[in-house]
Amino acid sequence: MTTDSAWTLRGEYVENCNCDLFCPCLLGPRDSGHGLPLATPTRGHCDLPAVFHLWAGAFGGLTLDSLTVVLAIHIPGRMADGQWQVAPYLPAAASEPQRDALTAIFLGRAGGPMARVATVVSEWREPRVVPISYRALGHRRHVEIPGVLDLEVEGVIGAAGKSEIWIQNLKHLACRVMASAIGRQGRYEDHGVRWNHAERNAHYGPFEWAGSGRT
Repeated sequence: MTTDSAWTLRGEYVENCNCDLFCPCLLGPRDSGHGLPLATPTRGHCDLPAVFHLWAGAFGGLTLDSLTVVLAIHIPGRMADGQWQVAPYLPAAASEPQRDALTAIFLGRAGGPMARVATVVSEWREPRVVPISYRALGHRRHVEIPGVLDLEVEGVIGAAGKSEIWIQNLKHLACRVMASAIGRQGRYEDHGVRWNHAERNAHYGPFEWAGSGRT
């Protein structure tokens, strides 16, 4: 598959990092080159699953509706300093052409936000094709890759006692609006790495991406 097709994605993003609640990277200063956070994570490094559930998507004439992609990310220090290590997980429910399109988009080969992220990635692990389940119920989001990831986050409820605390006008790689959340389950184990981010910082929110297919 060539990467010169225009594409669009619309969906929901979920993350659960190892920072204490609240993550300093979200609202701290940014570098002028990549626009990435200059703040030091609360534990000195950053581990997180970045989950992208697609409500609707298209790559050229190919539909990408209802698919989910997970990127397991390790950053040894500040995000802006680079040296990211990223393990991509592609949905077994997708066809081979759909997985090719998702690979092009999420590894930054087809332009869009991930092309900027790719400039600070020092190691891409081989993408794995796995069953990925995604469930949204009220203020909770649950994502599972059997034997690899068991993630559940819950939104932090605001003063009125009914809705989440929403953070607006963000410079996040995925979203401009996100709910503050906390990890209820956060187990990940693969590639010789293991973490559990229960009771650590989390977020979720809608995202809309588009690209020309050219980096």
